[in-house]
Amino acid sequence: QVRLVESGGGLVQPGGSLRVSCTASGFTFSSFPMNWYRQAPGKERDWVATITSTGSFTSHSDSVKGRFTISRDNNKNTVYLQMTNLKPEDTAVYFCKLRWGVSDYWGQGTQVTVSS
Repeated sequence: QVRLVESGGGLVQPGGSLRVSCTASGFTFSSFPMNWYRQAPGKERDWVATITSTGSFTSHSDSVKGRFTISRDNNKNTVYLQMTNLKPEDTAVYFCKLRWGVSDYWGQGTQVTVSS
C-alpha cells in the first residue's frame, strides 16, 4: 500500500527558509519520479516541482524557480523541498505526489505559513 507522509512544515518569517520532507513506502521509491504541489486557501492545487527517479533532473514552477530546490535521498525513501527567501504568498499546504500508471497518490500535506 502506497504511503506518503509529509513533514517539516511550520511558521517562518518572510525571507526565511524551511525544508519540508516526504517519506514514502509501499513501492520502489527509487524507480519513480516524485512531485511537490501546494494549495493555498481558496485556490487550486498547483504543481511546484518534479524530480526524476535518480535525481539527475529537476524542474520547478516559475513562481518558485530560483528560491526552491527539490531533491531526494533514495536510501531514505525521502524527497525534499528546500525553500528559501520565503514570501507570504508561499503560504499553503504542501503535498508530495506519486504518479503510478493511471493513478496519483498524495500525502496528507504539511502546512507552511509565511508571516511576520
